[in-house]
Amino acid sequence: MENKPRLWTGSFLNVCASNFFVFLVFYLLFVTMPIYTMESIGVAEGKAGLVITVFLLAAIFIRPLSGQWTESFGRKPVVITALSIFLGSTFLYLWFESFSALLVIRFIQGIGFGMGTTALGAIAADIIPEQRKGEGLGYFAMSMNFAMVIGPFLGLTLVQKASFTVMFIVCIGLATIAFLSGLVTRVVEQKVPAQRSLVPSMQTLLEKPVIPIALTGAVMALAYAGVLSFVSVYANQLGLAEAATYFFVVYALVLLVSRPFTGKWFDQYGENVIVIPSIIVFGVGLLTLSFSNTAFILLVSGGLIGLGWGTLVPSMQTIALKKVPEKAGAATATFFTIFDIGMGVGSYVVGAIATGIGFSSLYFNSSFIVFGAVGLYFLLHGRKVRTNKGQQVEYSR
Repeated sequence: MENKPRLWTGSFLNVCASNFFVFLVFYLLFVTMPIYTMESIGVAEGKAGLVITVFLLAAIFIRPLSGQWTESFGRKPVVITALSIFLGSTFLYLWFESFSALLVIRFIQGIGFGMGTTALGAIAADIIPEQRKGEGLGYFAMSMNFAMVIGPFLGLTLVQKASFTVMFIVCIGLATIAFLSGLVTRVVEQKVPAQRSLVPSMQTLLEKPVIPIALTGAVMALAYAGVLSFVSVYANQLGLAEAATYFFVVYALVLLVSRPFTGKWFDQYGENVIVIPSIIVFGVGLLTLSFSNTAFILLVSGGLIGLGWGTLVPSMQTIALKKVPEKAGAATATFFTIFDIGMGVGSYVVGAIATGIGFSSLYFNSSFIVFGAVGLYFLLHGRKVRTNKGQQVEYSR
């Protein structure tokens, strides 16, 4: 029996924990900050979304730089700096209440978030054995997916049952755990170049081999943004508000059950065998969501979307890392920079479109964008994949 290299090391558990708590704070504040700005500061509904936009813009801006910094200065210094910024900015919520100050705090925290998640992704990629890369990154991605389920529920519960002050104190505690987990993570640093610069050249900001798979992910993120941002609103319109509470719970449960298989199959059979069916399942999930008229159908769509989308993100990240394995930080930064642009644009565009055509039509049409992404994936990446007898992936020129 072949002995596989160990995956669940102390360092891997620590980096997953740090990533989980960073994203837990992110998703908790994602759903509560617009409410806070309207109820506590008195900002109009049209401006409340700026607290999300400013945060995402900061993360998108800093990712390419932080990717290069992880290669130039090492993973550990970048991750500690990032988590310090993230934690410090979380404290500031208790001291400043004006809208302009809040936007500054959100921008600073977005920088810490963008740097931290990029560096943590690079550390995870270094820790995971090469033979188990797809499986390991799948589990690492689950730390983000579970945060997506728990964060909104925890945030809304704190707002309803306690206060915004208590919510911010809880966020400080969660950010502290993220910092400590990152601090104790053992990192095998890569060799850093002799000449290092805080401002890298434009040619090195994005890793060109990663751009095709990142663009594919960004196109599908346009569709997924509508699920993340508006599925609860859609469910309320259908009279299924209670079922919507369990939408992401079903999403997470399907991920939990499927992850041990999909990650291993990615490593064993190759990326096309996993990615193409996952895109189709994601599209079917959106199509099912558009026809939801009962709680059962709504939850079935959540399971399909969880299986499809939840498998796609770590799979595409793994592909990005395999393109430039010697530059895990830069590869991670390039992938998520382009991916986040798709998510950010989607969050704005789908809201405007849904106002005109309704959410059911939005999800129906989004499903065909996703189905079309099968061809985009194959054109930009899938057709170049070849698997030899030892199941090692090679890319044709």
